[in-house]
Amino acid sequence: MLKVQNLTKMFGGLAAVNDVTVEFETNRINAIIGPNGAGKSTFFNLIAGTHKPTSGRIDLEGKDITTLRSDQVARLGVGRTFQTTNLFEQATVLDNLIVGHRLRTRSGLWDVLINSRRLQREEKECRDKAREALDFVGLNHVENRFIADITQEERKRVAFALALATSPKILLLDEPAAGVNPEETEGLANLMKKMVTEGGLTVCLIEHKMDMIMDIADKIMVINQGEKIAEGTPEEVRNNPVVIEAYLGSDEDEDDAAA
Repeated sequence: MLKVQNLTKMFGGLAAVNDVTVEFETNRINAIIGPNGAGKSTFFNLIAGTHKPTSGRIDLEGKDITTLRSDQVARLGVGRTFQTTNLFEQATVLDNLIVGHRLRTRSGLWDVLINSRRLQREEKECRDKAREALDFVGLNHVENRFIADITQEERKRVAFALALATSPKILLLDEPAAGVNPEETEGLANLMKKMVTEGGLTVCLIEHKMDMIMDIADKIMVINQGEKIAEGTPEEVRNNPVVIEAYLGSDEDEDDAAA
């Protein structure tokens, strides 16, 4: 699905991402972990076209997307959520989601001025796609509520639905469970599994909640100071001494902290 080769991003003299090579398989949950400031979100920004790499290559299903704009990358099937869920607070949930499918439409100013049949057809398509995404994430009962009136966990699900409304093949989820309680975290984890098993999607997420990552991820990549330091199954990563020292911590560290 996604192949990254020797990806590097320099900001001045700082390498935010340094020579990272990794592959993400289709219909799998792939996780990226690492300390704060390790370069994880920058890595997502490079894939999504928000930043352009200093060097390296990104292939999506065999197509080179390294230099494409973010809108072009999205049209090819890369959906994205962010650490902070920014939505239109005074608009309804449904109206927020209608925007998602717009990148698949072709209506322009002239269509708006004459209220063309194409515009009417595409408006219905966007609304239907929004409701389909809402139903998938379990929120069709709040479609007419304002964003300002729903919970943090529901906002997370709306962000998922917005990404789904773009008709993606792969979803990049940046800390999707941040700011929610353990029970809500479990619900979001189950939703990510559903995206793969029922939605046929590939999921790649950044997350700090290790219990959830170890439970749902098929593959984990660990980044530290911009560099990939480990890659493998949850069990392989959990027992990797380099990862333990750099990120997860050891029993000795916990004993020292307790002392």
